Amino acid sequence: MLKLIRDDVQVIFERDPAAKSLLEVILTYSGLHSIITHRIAHFLYNKRMPLLPRLISQISRFFTGIEIHPGAEIGKGFFIDHGMGVVIGETTEIGDNVTLYQGVTLGGTGKETGKRHPTLGNNVMVSAGAKVLGAMKIGDNVKVGAGAVVLDPVPENCTVVGIPGKIVVQDGERVKGEIDLEHGDLPDPVEETLKSINERIKKLEGTVE
Repeated sequence: MLKLIRDDVQVIFERDPAAKSLLEVILTYSGLHSIITHRIAHFLYNKRMPLLPRLISQISRFFTGIEIHPGAEIGKGFFIDHGMGVVIGETTEIGDNVTLYQGVTLGGTGKETGKRHPTLGNNVMVSAGAKVLGAMKIGDNVKVGAGAVVLDPVPENCTVVGIPGKIVVQDGERVKGEIDLEHGDLPDPVEETLKSINERIKKLEGTVE
């Protein structure tokens, strides 16, 4: 466990240019606080302790704004950046060197029993506000764009954006007809709906005339 925690500290310096000193990271990084308490809670959870792991996770949630169920399995090099609002469900499995940003949910759809949360491979990045829902696999080296809602499995080496999530880059090449992960070009479902409504109104007006 201590080695995992050391790795969790080290990746902060690798991935966050704002990190200036070890003392600053230890004292002020809520993402680090949440993963340390999770590692303790997960250890106790695996020892079949019925209540203490959940108490630890809820206390951590109160202080950090990050909720990680003690049952979630998280690999080494895990980094939560600006983690307020992050939720990670009980049967979630997370590989090595994964990064989550604020507002990310790794949750269920409310329909399943047993394994009901996602499995993330290694080197996955999930951007701010994204939701990955259900017992599906997200492959290695996947990037999930800000605000995306991912409901289906994603193969490795892909970039996913939009609602519902669509693959726009695979194996380093843009998928035909789709956009890339430039934040200024991300799909806006509200705008698309308004455009569709506007087009329908114009057709109806033409019919009336």
